[in-house]
Amino acid sequence: MTAGVDLNDIKRRMDGAINAFKNDIASLRTGRASANVLDPVVVEAYGSRVPLNQVANVTVPEPRMLGVSIWDKSMVGAVDRAIREANLGLNPIVDGQNLRIPLPELNEERRKSLVKVAHDYAEKAKVAIRHVRRDGMDGLKKAEKDGTIGQDDSRSQSERVQKMTDETIVEVDRLLVEKEKEIMQV
Repeated sequence: MTAGVDLNDIKRRMDGAINAFKNDIASLRTGRASANVLDPVVVEAYGSRVPLNQVANVTVPEPRMLGVSIWDKSMVGAVDRAIREANLGLNPIVDGQNLRIPLPELNEERRKSLVKVAHDYAEKAKVAIRHVRRDGMDGLKKAEKDGTIGQDDSRSQSERVQKMTDETIVEVDRLLVEKEKEIMQV
């Protein structure tokens, strides 16, 4: 590693943002029910926010139905609220300590709302990538100011960081277009 910033670390962090985005859009299921649909749901539990899978089991009892078995009876309301507020267009039916979630048919309106959610996930990924870029650029400015790296090295490394950023954002856009086609396909 030359003085300045660790370009491998920046690349690793940008790849992490891409992987998180892939997981997010994988949860946007079209057609058949999948337990992954509820992956983005975060529940207010025991004074903190935790993923749904830490307070309940998610099953797929039927092709168009999800089942959520909540472990702690006192969490039923919080889980119900979290699913409704997750912007997934789902309306759970409370059945004791279980929730039944019928998956709506994918009509045109539902497809468009899923595309909107996919765009939100893409924007979140781009923001994360830009944060990594900013950290890298700040590191370069600091190294140049401290005299551990010359102005030419700083400029060439910042160009490489910008190129990585551009390539990673293009990858997010490509994945988004693919997912959009998949969602809109009837």
